[in-house]
Amino acid sequence: MVAGLGFRGQTTCQALQQVLAQAVRAAERGQRAPVVLRALATAEDKCHHPAFVQLAAEQGLPVHAVPLALLAAQDLPPRDRVPARYGSHSLAEAAALAAAGQGAVLAASRHISADGSATAAIALNLSEPPVT
Repeated sequence: MVAGLGFRGQTTCQALQQVLAQAVRAAERGQRAPVVLRALATAEDKCHHPAFVQLAAEQGLPVHAVPLALLAAQDLPPRDRVPARYGSHSLAEAAALAAAGQGAVLAASRHISADGSATAAIALNLSEPPVT
């Protein structure tokens, strides 16, 4: 499973932790075993944000910087207030699906942090290994 994250410039690691935990809990509702994340994913233009880097280090997970064109190519419904450079749909969902590989499905759709600064989604792909 891969967690996709979207966030605003002012987000904190605490907001990312909170929304990631929320998405993992939602993904676990549909699974027979605990969710084991293999990576965190976000847009290539956000992967060096200090809060995201801190989250990845604390979780001990690799980061997938998803190219903008791959984010925009994901087949997802449009969302209000999402920049066109991300395909006008949830960055968290698009990043999770893109990093999990072709044929991935959402195990947890977009969740929003309590402060509204971050989103997280979880994608699962049983047929292919994650993008490296």
